Amino acid sequence: MSKKKGTNFLAQGTILAAAAMITKVVGLAYRIPLTNIMGSEGNGYYGVVFQVYSLALMLTSYSLPMAVSKLVSARVAVGQYKNAYRVFQGAMVFALAAGGIVTAIVFFGAGFISTDILKMGMSVYALRVLAPCILIVAFLGVLRGFFQGYGTMIPTAVSQVIEQLMNAIVSVVGAYLLMQTGRAMASGEEKEMYGAAFAAAGGTLGTVIGALTALLFLLFVFAAYKTRLKKQMRRDRTRRLETRGQVYKVLLCTIAPVILSATVYNISNIVDQTMFSNIMSAQGMAEREYSSLLGMLNGQYDTLTNIPLSVSSALASSFIPSLVATIQTGNRKQIHSKINMVSRFNMMIAIPCAAGFISLAGPLLDLLYFTQDNAIPALMLRIGGISVVFFCLSTVTNAALQGLDEMSKPVKNAAISLVIHVASLFIMLVVFKWGIYSIPVSKIIFAASICILNAHDLRETCGYVQEQRQTFVIPAIASVIMSIVALLVHLLGVLFIGEMPATVLAVIAAVIAYGISLVGLGGITEEEILAAPKGATLVSICRKLHLIRGRYR
Repeated sequence: MSKKKGTNFLAQGTILAAAAMITKVVGLAYRIPLTNIMGSEGNGYYGVVFQVYSLALMLTSYSLPMAVSKLVSARVAVGQYKNAYRVFQGAMVFALAAGGIVTAIVFFGAGFISTDILKMGMSVYALRVLAPCILIVAFLGVLRGFFQGYGTMIPTAVSQVIEQLMNAIVSVVGAYLLMQTGRAMASGEEKEMYGAAFAAAGGTLGTVIGALTALLFLLFVFAAYKTRLKKQMRRDRTRRLETRGQVYKVLLCTIAPVILSATVYNISNIVDQTMFSNIMSAQGMAEREYSSLLGMLNGQYDTLTNIPLSVSSALASSFIPSLVATIQTGNRKQIHSKINMVSRFNMMIAIPCAAGFISLAGPLLDLLYFTQDNAIPALMLRIGGISVVFFCLSTVTNAALQGLDEMSKPVKNAAISLVIHVASLFIMLVVFKWGIYSIPVSKIIFAASICILNAHDLRETCGYVQEQRQTFVIPAIASVIMSIVALLVHLLGVLFIGEMPATVLAVIAAVIAYGISLVGLGGITEEEILAAPKGATLVSICRKLHLIRGRYR
């Protein structure tokens, strides 16, 4: 495994980002038939269950890859392979304890959670099916963090693709078969309700089987690497070996703030849906109606907006071990350079995605969910598309603060932003009565608040001030040009070739227009293009289009 984290973190991040994009494309592909099988009501059960599941993972697993990679990379950077392995062993014990306890709480408390907290009693079946996945993903997180700490994202990337492919197959088949089972259990009006609830349970079964398959794959890779690991430990001449107590202490000191940060950062989703369900119920809306609206939020809005967010998370995962290694050198200029590089790369993807969601919301949703009425989710996407930029930036700035050992600051900033978020959501739901559209607006407020607070803390901690022109201004101008081109192509395409082909053509035109505009405006340099996969080919194309002039440097 490469130790050159100082130079290859962006390449490793690109590998992980590519895997994230593949998994999201697969996710989009299988969510279309899954959404059609479950319907809006089933999607509502499926969505709220996954918010509980996400909260459980925050308490047990989300922190593990980052914490383990951070601690392992710090030890590997100075040749302490034995201590790195002890961190891995301690993290596996933590995963067993935390994952096992939370799995038991969710499984045995599913009835109370679904009925008394979520106000959606029929979601209990999906919640019980999904509960064992919490323990599986805890082990998965430790293994992924271990490999990332050694500077390679390939095992994580491959395991994510395998996980999603298995998830896709089992989810669709499971939803269809269990829907039939649910319908057979009831009659009259309850027939469709039971069918939707059991279909949601079938959909969650795919998540469990997918995670289990990925875990088995990583255990195989780890077993294959064990021989090399033993050789490294034999060469290790470290005099001070960390005791189990020291390992558990440093793990808890690293994991606890990350858990708090991730929980507060991500709990906004379950807060949104719990507040919406309870307030809509109090205002007299039927469960079937508000569960359908939440199904649109989860099934259409979140599915699309999570694509750029997954790329941002991948970049953050590769960024932290590299930043930890750079901090060991004490070179502030290099620290600033890495934060700037990952922020720019992040915004080059996030800003055009947000612009695309705003300008082509309806056509994109109609292309993907052609059997659904997409008027409501399309408006949600137009309203909330800009939140993608803030969420992506906040993910990277959180990672930067954590890499700089400022573990408490992301927690504080997320907590302050959550209070602002909850207050604004309550006002929009109760006073303005904006209904489901309140949630996308509150997401913008939440993520923007975190960005502002994180930027202040980065400036105070290491003197870093975000560059504006290449990071935000040029990608924004290029995105505006892209949106105009996409809308014109779509408008003309609808007239001559029909709605769906016009959308596909508009997306292709948008990607080309954005790339040309970004290079032409100087948003990315020749050296940065050359560093990318097939960079020489891309530079050659840019020269032929006269976007880059002069000789190769």
